[in-house]
Amino acid sequence: MMRGSRAIFTVRKNQHNFVFADRSGSIPLWVKLCYTGFIVILVPAYWWQYGPANFLWGSNVALLVTVLGLWLESSLLVSMMALVVLIPELGWTVDFTVRLIAGPEIVSFSGTRYMFDPGIPLFVRGLSLYHPALPIFLLWAIHRLGYHRKALLGQTLFCWIVLPLSYLVSKPAANINWVFGYIDPPQQWLPGASYVLFLMVLYPLVLYLPTHLLLRRVFR
Repeated sequence: MMRGSRAIFTVRKNQHNFVFADRSGSIPLWVKLCYTGFIVILVPAYWWQYGPANFLWGSNVALLVTVLGLWLESSLLVSMMALVVLIPELGWTVDFTVRLIAGPEIVSFSGTRYMFDPGIPLFVRGLSLYHPALPIFLLWAIHRLGYHRKALLGQTLFCWIVLPLSYLVSKPAANINWVFGYIDPPQQWLPGASYVLFLMVLYPLVLYLPTHLLLRRVFR
């Protein structure tokens, strides 16, 4: 009797884990359609204002890949994108809030200064308000789909593609994903290619790993 009960418990536990991670229809259709509609509006507006290279920014990559994650109901893709944005978007939100209250020139770091640039149409700047909302949305999606344990590995490998590509197509003025330095690009303390290699180690350790450990604990 004990052996049978243990077997039933194991089966039920495995079924529960499977359903939590990959259940069909766990993202409502209206959410998928609304999210996709927003992307359909944002992509041409951003392309016209900033150019195609701008889509290599981690936040923009996450925004686009999440479309695929939603339609495929992929906990892996959604979890990977959460690793990309949770910490940086918190920084974006704090920077934008401080500038909104104290003035856009309160800090020398460029950050969200573009949000106050009258040369950029207000509509395009308004689209950038997705930054504070995206982490919340991804946490909700992970709640629905489950957190994938291989997200750290997947996002690290993906990062190793995006960062060198950003260096190849970006200019120091744009400094996509900070591949030329943080405060006053270009940085001088390492050769350009070596600095990108440094970021390829830094981002997984400083951004992705802490977020991975937190999400794995919260959504276990």
